[in-house]
Amino acid sequence: MPEETSTTFEWDADKDLANQGKHGVAFALAQRAFADPKRVIAEDVTHSTEAEKRHYCIGTVGDGILTARFTYRAGKIRIFGGGYWRKGRHIYEEENHVHRRTDGRGQDRR
Repeated sequence: MPEETSTTFEWDADKDLANQGKHGVAFALAQRAFADPKRVIAEDVTHSTEAEKRHYCIGTVGDGILTARFTYRAGKIRIFGGGYWRKGRHIYEEENHVHRRTDGRGQDRR
């Protein structure tokens, strides 16, 4: 029988509170982006260094598409940012071939 693997998340509590204030998203919510089977994982080449690679996980959470910024540390996923950002939504929709309905002026019809 295969061994079950468990993904462990961690984050800094102060950074979590700052993110909630700035972007309205708690890291406990941001980790749910990893549960989307169609999630997109991409390296953040702008902010990665030789010492630490940084990544984006873009996935659906509730009615939106959430981007979690993270790195791997000591076998854990360490979240350091999260939000419902247009760029993440655009990448997710492009990668998953999602076509949104618009009102003819490029505005979402919801």
